[in-house]
Amino acid sequence: MRLLLIGFGTVGQGLAELLIDKKSELKSLHGLDIKVVGISDMLKGSVYNADGIDLAKALEIAKSGGKLSEMDGAFDGDALSMINSAEADMMVEMTYTDIKTGEPATSHIKAALNKGMHVTTTNKGPVALFFHDLARLAKDKGVKFLYEGTVISGTPLLNLIRETLAGSEITQVKGILNGTTNYILSMMEEGMSYDDALKKAQELGYAEAVPDADVLGWDALAKVTIIANAVFGASCKPDSFPCKGITDITADMITEAKKRGYRYKLIGKVWRENGEVKGSVATEEIAMTHPLAGIMGATNAVTVTTDTLGDVTVVGPGAGRTETGYSTLIDIIHAGGKR
Repeated sequence: MRLLLIGFGTVGQGLAELLIDKKSELKSLHGLDIKVVGISDMLKGSVYNADGIDLAKALEIAKSGGKLSEMDGAFDGDALSMINSAEADMMVEMTYTDIKTGEPATSHIKAALNKGMHVTTTNKGPVALFFHDLARLAKDKGVKFLYEGTVISGTPLLNLIRETLAGSEITQVKGILNGTTNYILSMMEEGMSYDDALKKAQELGYAEAVPDADVLGWDALAKVTIIANAVFGASCKPDSFPCKGITDITADMITEAKKRGYRYKLIGKVWRENGEVKGSVATEEIAMTHPLAGIMGATNAVTVTTDTLGDVTVVGPGAGRTETGYSTLIDIIHAGGKR
């Protein structure tokens, strides 16, 4: 199976490490002999080799701050030109997220699908904004469009719903979709102020220098939109749903709620009501008896409400180099492995 990696930052390098570490298992268990033939990164440059790229060397160069163009097969062109000219079976799209336009990732995905490549992406923008268009194009071209890593990284949620819970009616999906805000609220419960907790989250790499996407709820909103469209069949955009982050929550509010047996969490939620799909992002007081209340730190958790099993809760990391890289690996297996 020939792969193109579009984006070779944290996630792309995490995937490359997994492909090296699990090479024998992928072949023996899944019948996959994977060869990365192209890598394109806006900052690190591009390389293409139809015979396969030396991933260990590419990782060494990337980690040392070098350019991929130092390798044999330096490619003089952008990601889109590589997709259009390359011979590959699947593209892995891992560029930066632009939730307003979905670009450049959406153009990358469309080009790959039009060429008959399977696609997996960790990029929330295209799936939140253009899910149905991309899924329809993939179906028309007879290939797979997969996106497990767009909601809670490698923790299985979308695959869980699509495969393991097949045959169940999903009436609600509700959870902690953003680890940064969960960490901040956890630290505030331990006595930190909001500002100090945010600063600590930034020091640990959980929050960006400009943390608006996390603390104002926009990251969770993109994930809610993906769930609404991919799981509930809605045709929604991020601005279809109300969204309010954690910036108004104070330490006193957290203390008072705890006295009453509740804990504040930023909750992303999608549900069906009178035949209509609804969604929201907001802080909620969660009863201490609910599984979501016990999720502390930067961990994510989602409760799926079904007509067959009642509530099913999945807990796991929602970010990370290996974790998000794994989400693309499982999609690669689904697309090309023997089942």
